[in-house]
Amino acid sequence: MHSKLLDYPKKFFAFYRMTITSFNELVKLIGPTIAKEDTNLRLSIPVEERLSVTIRYLATGASFNTLSFDYYLMGASTIRDITKTTCEQIWNILQPLYMPIKQHGDWIKIADEFYSRTNFPNIIGAIDGKHIRIIQPEHSEPSYFNYKKFFSCVLMAWTDADYKLWNG
Repeated sequence: MHSKLLDYPKKFFAFYRMTITSFNELVKLIGPTIAKEDTNLRLSIPVEERLSVTIRYLATGASFNTLSFDYYLMGASTIRDITKTTCEQIWNILQPLYMPIKQHGDWIKIADEFYSRTNFPNIIGAIDGKHIRIIQPEHSEPSYFNYKKFFSCVLMAWTDADYKLWNG
């Protein structure tokens, strides 16, 4: 991790797209699951560095080669492996906390909340989409070009009555 950034919260946020506090919380939550042990042959990559690589990748969409040369001085395949395992652990740990599977009573509560706010019965969610700008994928001539005249993929989101994202 770029420890110098810790002295500059605004620059840290611009670099990682998250606060230092949020980063440290993620370290506490997923650190034990992504930590590796040192061996006689080499020192392991610290948890903070593993999370740093992953968050930078997610924040920028930079290629593994770019991250390898520009920021981390690790092999691209190492960065790929770290990113894959760290993302899996982020999902495994955060999904039950922030996106638990809904039970029957949850659906009723959501429908009741929508009804009390909108006077529409039997509504269990609101859905909307957003075009996320991307670099044109190779050999995709019109596939990703949208009516707004740029290349994008569509992110669809489903929220409850409190505008919280959730899984169905």
